[in-house]
Amino acid sequence: MRAAILEHRLAPGAKLTEAQLCEVFAVKRGTVRQALAQLANERLVDLEPNRGAFVASPSLQEVHEVFEMRRIIELAVVERIAQGHGMRRLKSISATIGRERRAFESHDFSSWIRLSGEFHTELAALTGNTVLCECLSGLVARSTLISALYESLGKSSCSFEDHEQILAALDAGDALKAADLMAQHLRDVELKMLERPARGAVDLKEVFARPAEREKALGT
Repeated sequence: MRAAILEHRLAPGAKLTEAQLCEVFAVKRGTVRQALAQLANERLVDLEPNRGAFVASPSLQEVHEVFEMRRIIELAVVERIAQGHGMRRLKSISATIGRERRAFESHDFSSWIRLSGEFHTELAALTGNTVLCECLSGLVARSTLISALYESLGKSSCSFEDHEQILAALDAGDALKAADLMAQHLRDVELKMLERPARGAVDLKEVFARPAEREKALGT
């Protein structure tokens, strides 16, 4: 369910019916409730008394707060890497950007969305600070959910071209430029999100179907 939310297969506001989830995953209701509780703890799902579970729909205030925290953390990440923490492993980040570009060019938007977030979390991992990584991972997950609410399908303001420029500045040892590029990138991601209505109804069987089954259902 977490992957479906982060890949925009489940939109903000979508109702997560326990009975249907039990049927889809062939598990008992207790297992589904545990999973929903964990997602609620991550702020990806809202549990509403007498109404059930829904994919979270972040407010504009939450958007601003999430990106404010991301700027604080990710500028610290850039500074730490520029000081030599993880500089030798920047090639792994380049490989992630390459996969991100290929996913976009092949119109694999679910993978593209996931990989655009992984650029940020993998860059943070180079610092070796596990607490920082845990904090950023949660913020990136919430950002991905926000983008499902405020962006159109197939569009993303988290640009792999920006990622390439940030990486190039780090590779060149230009800490100031890398920090400026990261700050501008995160500001752009926040500002380019335009409010649009979230979808409510969703067929959970279709969402969690295997790729071949989804293609058959769509007639492709």
